[in-house]
Amino acid sequence: MSPVLAGVLQLLALIAALALAYVPLGDHLARVYSSDKHWRVERWIYRVIGADPEREMRWPAYLRGVLAFSLAGVLFLYLLQRLQGVLPGSLGFVSIDPDQAFNTAASFVANTNWQSYYGEQAMGHVVQTAGLAVQNFVSAAVGIAVAVALVRGFARSRTGELGNFWADLVRGVVRVLVPIAVLGALILVAGGVIQNFSGIHEVGQFTGGSQQWNGGAVASQEVIKELGTNGGGYFNANSAHPFENPTPFTNLFEIFLILLIPVALTRTFGVMTGSVKQGYAILGTMAVIWVGFAALMMWTEFAHHGPALEAAGGAMEGKEVRFGIGGSSLFAVSTTLTSTGAVDSFHSSYTGLGGGITLLGMMLGEIAPGGTGSGLYGMLIMAVIAVFIAGLMVGRTPEYLGKKIGTREIKLAACYILITPALVLLFTAAAMALPTPGDSMTNTGAHGFTEILYAYTSAANNNGSAFAGLNADTQWFNTTLGLAMLLGRFLPMVFVLALAGSLAGQRPVPVTTGTLRTEKPLFTGLLVGAILIVTGLTYFPALALGPLAEGLVA
Repeated sequence: MSPVLAGVLQLLALIAALALAYVPLGDHLARVYSSDKHWRVERWIYRVIGADPEREMRWPAYLRGVLAFSLAGVLFLYLLQRLQGVLPGSLGFVSIDPDQAFNTAASFVANTNWQSYYGEQAMGHVVQTAGLAVQNFVSAAVGIAVAVALVRGFARSRTGELGNFWADLVRGVVRVLVPIAVLGALILVAGGVIQNFSGIHEVGQFTGGSQQWNGGAVASQEVIKELGTNGGGYFNANSAHPFENPTPFTNLFEIFLILLIPVALTRTFGVMTGSVKQGYAILGTMAVIWVGFAALMMWTEFAHHGPALEAAGGAMEGKEVRFGIGGSSLFAVSTTLTSTGAVDSFHSSYTGLGGGITLLGMMLGEIAPGGTGSGLYGMLIMAVIAVFIAGLMVGRTPEYLGKKIGTREIKLAACYILITPALVLLFTAAAMALPTPGDSMTNTGAHGFTEILYAYTSAANNNGSAFAGLNADTQWFNTTLGLAMLLGRFLPMVFVLALAGSLAGQRPVPVTTGTLRTEKPLFTGLLVGAILIVTGLTYFPALALGPLAEGLVA
């Protein structure tokens, strides 16, 4: 079987698996967040944290819950790392330095999972499981909760209430993430992923000495890292490491986990708003972008440029032989079009244009299908922008799902789409202008610039993947990337929840002959165009200095 055919078959198998899970999981999520009953274990949790799950919240109260819970998570994870040296199960590792502990705490709480350390050489079992793995669950649940709050804003009328954050958070963990993660971990263990609490031990004898490895609860962290679109690997090599991702089957299964909840949430959106066709329109937009990027990436990496690449069957540099170009390309596109950041290959070693595709995927806002929750609310913000543009073209007050898109709504949407580019470009400009940050670059010229641009794009978009080649374990990068991750995660949520509250307080607008049919393919095309033009062109000058310049010269 040719490598190209193998890649296409993997793509088709992945689409088929997602199609089978779409309706049942999407409907389950709608039931979870619409139910008025609480499980016994959930009531126990509410008592422990002192929350009243029955109390409806307006958007400022909902936001305060998100920020308070996330701040507590940052402080707890920071202290856990700083105290690692005196904790049991630390495997003899010392406490993490303050700047790196801040960066890691901000990273995992913000659902970014950027790592400036070697996991197997820095973190013991307690920090990995009680700290990082726990945040993989709850940070994903926070993203879903915010998305559900925005959906309620479209679905409700003449009320400013968006539900209860604590109930949404607990249900997301207990009823959604934990059950799927348990099943997924069993599948990964069956596929060869390790799961233990062993210490450091020698592996084999090599010329000049032996090699040491430590075990860990890898399968249980691997599954939630992908399912929750987190991305933080137990080992430095991430999902390219055979302990995390040993076979082509586990590789494809992990891609499936990355896309599963973001795709299913479009069905949840349609069910909760009373129009499944609206969910299909959003899904169609995501699918067009994702399939287009996957096809473009495969074409770029399979293209033969010279005898070496022709002999290897494509651009194999930086890719695992057991996955090949097809599996690596699917993983790279899926992880950068979501907020996952896990890698089974190294994006710095892709072709110039291939590396640019991974970068552009994040720059679009990671909304195709995006992160758990963040992908849906990011796409809905872009839908509001698209409706507004359509209204300007026909001279009619824009409406979306029976809600008028007025001055307040469009200002909130505009602020949302401007925050992340501002963070990326300002931090990148500062790093390039100052003398010290440039010392962390392994490469010079366009490729070196792309290393820094990629780092801040990954951080501000809460992706977490690295371009490789950049030494980010410095005080400058640990601090500025940590700030970019926190601001890139929580500032947009302010505008999302404010928009949700504004929409929930409106009266529904009746459908007329002049209403834009947002469930039709025409709107899907308009939305794709709005995403590529409004968001993509914002970064075009930066892309021209980096991957485009490198790709055109190569």
